[in-house]
Amino acid sequence: MDLDLAFSIIAAVIMFSFTIVVLYRFVQRRHLHNLFWGVGLLMFGIGTFAEAYLKLAWSDLLFRSWYVFGAMLNAGWLGHGSLALLVRRPWVRYLTLAVVVLSLIGIVAVFTVSINSAAFTATQPVAAQYKDVLPKGGVRLLTPLFNVYGTVFLVGGAIYSAYLFWRKQMSPNRVVGNVLIAAGALVIASAGTLTRLFFGGFLTVSELAAAVLMFVGFMLASAPSRAPARETGEATRAV
Repeated sequence: MDLDLAFSIIAAVIMFSFTIVVLYRFVQRRHLHNLFWGVGLLMFGIGTFAEAYLKLAWSDLLFRSWYVFGAMLNAGWLGHGSLALLVRRPWVRYLTLAVVVLSLIGIVAVFTVSINSAAFTATQPVAAQYKDVLPKGGVRLLTPLFNVYGTVFLVGGAIYSAYLFWRKQMSPNRVVGNVLIAAGALVIASAGTLTRLFFGGFLTVSELAAAVLMFVGFMLASAPSRAPARETGEATRAV
C-alpha cells in the first residue's frame, strides 16, 4: 500500500473515532461547543477519507466532499467550538448563525459548480491539483475566510486555556493537552499554506500528525481535573 494512502486512511480512522468521542460527550452534557467540535471533526474525517479514495480513482462526489469538508469548512467549525467554549456572550449566537449560513452557501456552491474532471489524475495528491479542477473565483472565496477564522480561535483558544491552567498551577494534564491541540491546529494550518503554494504532498503526513496531536490533546485536556473545589469555575475553560 502507498504510504500516503496509508497515512490518509489512518488519519480518517482517528478523526472518525475522535468525532464519536466528542459527539457522545455532547449527548451526555449538551454543551454546544462539543457539537461544533464534533461537526468540525466529522468534516475533517470525511475530507481525509475522500482524499484517500482519490488516491485510487476519480469520484465527483468525493472530490467535492474533500474540498468543501476537508479544505473549506472543518477549521471554521473547530475554531467556532473553541470560541463557544471560552466566550459566553449573546453575540456568539449571531456568529453561530453566520457560520451555519456561510457553510450552507459554501456547500451549495461547491456541489453545484461545474468542474474540470479531465484535469484530475490519481497519480498526484488531490491537494496539489485541485486548482486545476475547481474554477477560479467565487466558489473558492470562502475557504480562506473559514481557515483563518478557525485557526485563530482554535489555536488562540487552546493557548489561552493552557495559559489559564498554567497560571493557576493546576491541572498540568490540561496545560499539556491544550498545547498539543494548538500544535495540531498549527500543523494543519501550515500544511494548508504549503498546499496553496503547490506543496500539496505535505498535506497527508500533516493531517495524520494533526489528528494524533489533537486527539491526544483533547483526551488529556478533558481528563478529570485535580483542581481544588474553589477553582472549578476556572476549570470550566478546559476542552
